[in-house]
Amino acid sequence: MKLGIVGLPNVGKSTLFNSLTKGGAESANYPFCTIDPNVGIVPVPDDRLDVLADMYKTQKVTPAVIEFVDIAGLVKGASKGEGLGNKFLSHIREVDAIVHVVRCFENDNIVHVDSSVDPLRDIETINMELIFSDLDVLDKRISKTEKAAKADKGLKKELDILNKIKKVLESGKNARTVEFDDPDEKAFVESLTLLTYKPVIYAANVSEEDLAGDGIDNSYVQSVRDFAKDEGSEIFVVCAKIEEEIAELDSEEKKMFLNDLGTDQSGLDRLIQASYKLLGLISYLTAGVKEVRAWTITNGTKAPQAAGKIHSDFERGFIRAEVVTYDDLTRLGSYNSAKEQGLVRSEGKDYVVKDGDVVLFRFNV
Repeated sequence: MKLGIVGLPNVGKSTLFNSLTKGGAESANYPFCTIDPNVGIVPVPDDRLDVLADMYKTQKVTPAVIEFVDIAGLVKGASKGEGLGNKFLSHIREVDAIVHVVRCFENDNIVHVDSSVDPLRDIETINMELIFSDLDVLDKRISKTEKAAKADKGLKKELDILNKIKKVLESGKNARTVEFDDPDEKAFVESLTLLTYKPVIYAANVSEEDLAGDGIDNSYVQSVRDFAKDEGSEIFVVCAKIEEEIAELDSEEKKMFLNDLGTDQSGLDRLIQASYKLLGLISYLTAGVKEVRAWTITNGTKAPQAAGKIHSDFERGFIRAEVVTYDDLTRLGSYNSAKEQGLVRSEGKDYVVKDGDVVLFRFNV
């Protein structure tokens, strides 16, 4: 999974990126200090892996991972070259979802580019820049397709879709508000890598005081919650400053620190939950002496396609999947015990893999 982090300058974007990834992106109290995109790979915390590793005495544990891409803070007019310009938006065209960091705290020592805190205004500023950037992409694609359609009448459908999206963007709405029922049409739109077609997770960056109550008494957070609900997006509350502090702690110290703050989840935990929910993702597990590993798939994926995540040969030569739930396996203490109890099932190509399934694929090529 790949997530792109966007936001205005000085909203805590690079501080959050640093704390999530320990990537060391420059973070300072002035606009445009992040000139090149920063990329960080983060393991997805999953306690089940440690339990299985202990059970199998495994040599290697491999969690699922998230790749974060942090770009320069955007300002009004970025798509037309203001600030550091539109070119930095190209760095997040390939991500699965966008994490939009929104400032929901007051602090006179941290300058806001618009001189006041107003999260909905900030969201609109970023959204408009993404829309303008997408319009630029569409105009070029439409021009190219119009020329090609003169010789190939089959391109008329593509041209109709492009113009339909353009009309929506010109009205100030995001491309994701356009619904496509036809799988081929949907695949075509996804291939355009439009920024406003990507799902969004809002990171409401709050002060330390507002973190414990999940921002419930923060009117800024509530306004973002209402906005996210209306457009079908996810939101999580985070204190980037706190995340920066706990990033240096080990797991036990982190747990104690969070308990003292009145919460049991870090910002990374909240973000992962929000992103998995938004993108409809789950994890299945494989376990053995050599390796215990988590594999991220889309909810609803059938066994052969889930096997293909490991290797294309597994999908191509799929015979069956031997499946036991994580709960049954850990309750009984071993794979053989689960098998003796009849809890290891043999599933065929139509089986839909569930979150927490521990799977052994049988294949032949």
